[in-house]
Amino acid sequence: MAATKGLFTLEGRPTAQLIADQLREQIVQGIFRPGEQINESVLASQLSTSRGPVREALQRLSQEGILVSHRNRGVFVLELSDDDVREIYAVRLAVESTAADALLDAGQEQVKDTCQALKAIISDMAKQVAVSDWQAIARLDMQFHTSFVAGAGNTRLIRIYETLASESRMCILNLAVAYPRVDVLVQEHQNLLDLLEAGNRKELHKAIKQHMHKAVEDLTAPPTEENESTA
Repeated sequence: MAATKGLFTLEGRPTAQLIADQLREQIVQGIFRPGEQINESVLASQLSTSRGPVREALQRLSQEGILVSHRNRGVFVLELSDDDVREIYAVRLAVESTAADALLDAGQEQVKDTCQALKAIISDMAKQVAVSDWQAIARLDMQFHTSFVAGAGNTRLIRIYETLASESRMCILNLAVAYPRVDVLVQEHQNLLDLLEAGNRKELHKAIKQHMHKAVEDLTAPPTEENESTA
């Protein structure tokens, strides 16, 4: 692990949690690449901290599935296969469909509050699409879906979805060249928002399913010659 990585400052929060949170963010941003080894002692030295909280942070991320521990070899960033992408989005479909039902059953006030949050995210997403900031687009994409699930108010669904969100961002950012539909992302998310706001349960379920299935198609599609030339 190179010493030139963008290291972070440990401040104000439990050290292991802070290391886990910021290391997770660096992984989903692609600063640490799929398959790359995370060296516990090197990381502890670079952060000027003991190995204990670093080890705990790595264990947390391994439990989340973002890191993979190999006996006698060390800890490595998860390498996402096409099958992993399909599994992630299948579970996302199940969670978001359940959240949609819970949210619609919760009443108009909860739906209204959630829609207000989603509108703000879509507005930010449109701005980032205009300037082609892929990192920001991927972050806002998942912020939209995380806020959608959070609107249901089910803490266990939210906890499950946090890991799915991190893995999804890894998919999107690491396979960005094979995910060409950035120009319609705003439109697709606006459609989900409109259906939620209208309380159209049947069409909302259909739109969530189509959104997930299309994402899997894009993310698992073989790269074209044009995409390979821009990689």
